[in-house]
Amino acid sequence: MWVLLRGGYPLRILLPLRGEWMGRRGLPRSLAPGPPRRRYRKEALPALEVPVLPVTATEIRQYLRARGIPFQDGHSCLRAPSPFVKALPLKDQNGATASFSLFIDKTTGRFLCMTSLAEGSWEDFQASVEGRGDGAREGVLLSEAPEVEDSEEVRRIWDRAVPLWELPEPEEAQLARVMFGLTRVTDDTLRRFNVRYLRPARSLVFPWLSPGGLGLRGLKLLGAEGQGDGVHYKETTIPRPGVYRNLFGLPLISRRDVEVVLTSRELDSLALNQSTGLPTLALPRGTACLPPALLPYLEQFRRIVLWLGDDLRSWEAAKLFARKLNPKRCSLVRPGDRQPRPLEALNRGLSLSRILRTALPAWHKSIVSFRQLREEVLGELSNVEQAAGIRWNRFPDLNRLLKGHRKGELTVFTGPTGSGKTTFISEYALDLCTQGVNTLWGSFEISNVRLARVMLTQFAVGRLEEQLDKYDEWADRFEDLPLYFMTFHGQQSIRTVIDTMQHAVYVYDICHVVIDNLQFMMGHEPLSTDRIAAQDYIVGAFRKFATDNSCHVTLVIHPRKEDDDKELQTASIFGSAKASQEADNVLILQDRKLVTGPGKRYLQVSKNRFDGDVESQIQKTVKSEASGAASGHR
Repeated sequence: MWVLLRGGYPLRILLPLRGEWMGRRGLPRSLAPGPPRRRYRKEALPALEVPVLPVTATEIRQYLRARGIPFQDGHSCLRAPSPFVKALPLKDQNGATASFSLFIDKTTGRFLCMTSLAEGSWEDFQASVEGRGDGAREGVLLSEAPEVEDSEEVRRIWDRAVPLWELPEPEEAQLARVMFGLTRVTDDTLRRFNVRYLRPARSLVFPWLSPGGLGLRGLKLLGAEGQGDGVHYKETTIPRPGVYRNLFGLPLISRRDVEVVLTSRELDSLALNQSTGLPTLALPRGTACLPPALLPYLEQFRRIVLWLGDDLRSWEAAKLFARKLNPKRCSLVRPGDRQPRPLEALNRGLSLSRILRTALPAWHKSIVSFRQLREEVLGELSNVEQAAGIRWNRFPDLNRLLKGHRKGELTVFTGPTGSGKTTFISEYALDLCTQGVNTLWGSFEISNVRLARVMLTQFAVGRLEEQLDKYDEWADRFEDLPLYFMTFHGQQSIRTVIDTMQHAVYVYDICHVVIDNLQFMMGHEPLSTDRIAAQDYIVGAFRKFATDNSCHVTLVIHPRKEDDDKELQTASIFGSAKASQEADNVLILQDRKLVTGPGKRYLQVSKNRFDGDVESQIQKTVKSEASGAASGHR
């Protein structure tokens, strides 16, 4: 016989009647408490559903800094020394940071002290720090949170419940296992998680234990009711659902555990732990809610796998919870026919470990939130000159316009044939290399020997062929520079070049790559390929490399054929507009040939994405490319 009852979660619950009148909360009358009493509790905290004044993570950080309170940034909480406990050593006996036992939620400002079990709102924390209000020094203790009536009821039910393996009638124990799908769950697993069975209500009883398993703070009763050919489960929690915040399995978690699997049901946690041996926790309200009050207990884990069920609602809940837990450390088990919920997978003889290995990352490497960027943004605002990059010693006007040489950017450099592009760009890169910028040169047009000769001459600021006795001295100093050369010459495929650059970044921590020039990679493409499309693909590959590897790429591109009496423009770069669009900086070496004189060469900054300033600069009369290489820019 089944009877409709009130109380617990859901509000209306069906539990089997077994010869006793079912009292308040759907429990037998012998277990129900006495008449209701009016209750008061000092410093009672508002329920989770009660709105509080909003507070931002920035305001929390500012307050802690203003009060001189040190803190550590975590996944979803800030950790700080607790004002509710006496001073503790920096390291406890397990090597954990004992003094930082207070967790402050970055979104809500609510706090939890793991040592004293004090919790409260952000206003409660401020009052405790500033010494305002009664009981501020002691805080509100979680051990005092349950109502007296709830505590009595919890203890009464727990004392009446017995382990399944201690039931006097084996048939009753077997029926309970079948009803709850526990035929493959061992007694050792039930004993380890301290699961009991309440005979009068035919319900499993899952305890809510204090951290460390020292005290019983609540219970969840799981009743089973027949529904056609299947079984439907109903839950009752004591205390009420808004206050019931049990992570089932928490006492079994060690401080050394760095990975955990979250489930939506206690039965699934039993199956997972037995099958895989991994730490598992069950959320108190399943897929309905992940209370922020539980986040401090999950801060220690570097990886969290969410396996919440086998339907779309579970999948959507897993994605939502991952955002709250920090998606970067979360993986999700996608529901499917071969990936049911854990208990069903165990009963079907599936490998739960194999299913866990298929978990998908909850975040995408190409998508970030501002929370992941905020500290870098603060660093750039606090160190404007450093954020601008490395400044040139030999080109002060470049510093005035570009402000510096920055990682992760793409610079396109062009100029007429024979104007001295290689000579200039070699000194441009050498200037940075002498300041510790690890540089990789890819010279496809001239040999490495000739390029090294030009750069050594620029490094020595003089013609070494006229003073060979100083060659070894300058060569030794030049050899100490973090400068590397690709061994390619002539046409090469873009894939080979990118692979070489990737290797150099990994092995030599390259920060600046010079490619001279792009046209030598286009010739390696099949003749049927559109040259404009091939160039766009190559430019896109270099753009992606610069961004993904935080490495500056300087790309030399020949211009279109223009009249000698016309200045080059950004549109003069060979190919489509993709090169100038993808570039952060566009430098043009202008070569004005005059009939009455030697002509004039100067560098023009035609695009500057970082600062926006553009103009012509570094003007000088140039007689020949060789003289420019010899004299250098002092």
